[in-house]
Amino acid sequence: MQSYLVTVAAALAAAAVALVLVAVVHRVTRRLGRRSLLMTELTEHAHRAFQVAVTVVAVQLAVRFTTLYAVGSPWRQFVLHTLGLAMIAAIAWLVAALLVVAEDTALARFRVDVPNNRHARRVRTQVVLLRRLTIAVIVILAVGVMLMTFPAVRGIGAGVLTSAGVVGVVAALAAQSLLGNVFAGLQLAFSDAVRLDDVVVVEGEWGRIEELTLSYVVVQVWDDRRLILPTSYFTSTPFQNWTRTEAKVLGTAEFDLDWAIPAQAMREELRRLCEGTELWDGRVCVLQVTDATGGMVKVRALVSAADAGSLWDLRCLVREHLVTWVRDHRPTALPRLRTEVGDATGPMPWQSMQPRRPVRRATDTEAPDDARVFGGSDDGDARSEVFVGREDHAEARR
Repeated sequence: MQSYLVTVAAALAAAAVALVLVAVVHRVTRRLGRRSLLMTELTEHAHRAFQVAVTVVAVQLAVRFTTLYAVGSPWRQFVLHTLGLAMIAAIAWLVAALLVVAEDTALARFRVDVPNNRHARRVRTQVVLLRRLTIAVIVILAVGVMLMTFPAVRGIGAGVLTSAGVVGVVAALAAQSLLGNVFAGLQLAFSDAVRLDDVVVVEGEWGRIEELTLSYVVVQVWDDRRLILPTSYFTSTPFQNWTRTEAKVLGTAEFDLDWAIPAQAMREELRRLCEGTELWDGRVCVLQVTDATGGMVKVRALVSAADAGSLWDLRCLVREHLVTWVRDHRPTALPRLRTEVGDATGPMPWQSMQPRRPVRRATDTEAPDDARVFGGSDDGDARSEVFVGREDHAEARR
């Protein structure tokens, strides 16, 4: 009985010493954390795991060395085995916490709350996926090591290894979809095809990449819905990424109007609108007549914005303003259908008028800058070089 009391007292004393030691280390790291980000992360994320691991190890050592009188007894083996399992779990927790600390410290160097955050979002996507993968591997290894401490499991291990080939084939077939999504997630992380906070258009929905895991991707749709897609979707299905290289984007607003619309006056009104709103980033403000069939002309306003959200609001503003402008200032340009009554022998003057060859007037062949998408400005010249080529563009300008 006295030996048992000594064992219990030694275990309690070891736990107390371990807790005091951890408290001292915690206070030191907290004080150093005022100057070091790594120490701050250790204090916040690894303190509890370190406390549990040190305490379990100290108690196990105390029990092991104070129960030498009961070597071979079942109760000693049970207690030491239980403490061993707890130590494996605590160490796995500590390793996972240290990995999280290292990843958070690395992420702190890359800010995503700045305008030009493409590289930061790429690194963040890769680190988050690696964190999930490493934690999953640590948990699996810890569970495997804990199971191997049971003699029965070790005996079964030899038989399992002999049929590993068959089991591997069956598992691969059963988990084909799951493994495909896992590999697709790793491919997305390191191919830079899509990143966290990217603005994408998938399944006809416009939204932002909110969460990216090894098996699925969460897209936050513009109306706060969530679209859940498997990661394999982004490696097998075409999708639009509006922030692949930068956040700046172009957008259009189209109008079907009568042939009486004065394009230059409407172009000047669009320019005045863009220059008076903070939604426009100052790059592109172009109005063009893109079609003239079916009794109406199609007028397209092309504008630019710093990001997708501003572009959406700017496009809506352009539609609302130009619709109001046409209605109030150019009502004859509103869409309408014409019907001709009579023929060339009718009494109306215009019906008997013979067509004559139009008089050619000298006009300026150069279109204004805000009537051209490819050329006319630095941004337009750059866009022309991308789609035409630098040499062909220079030749066309000559």
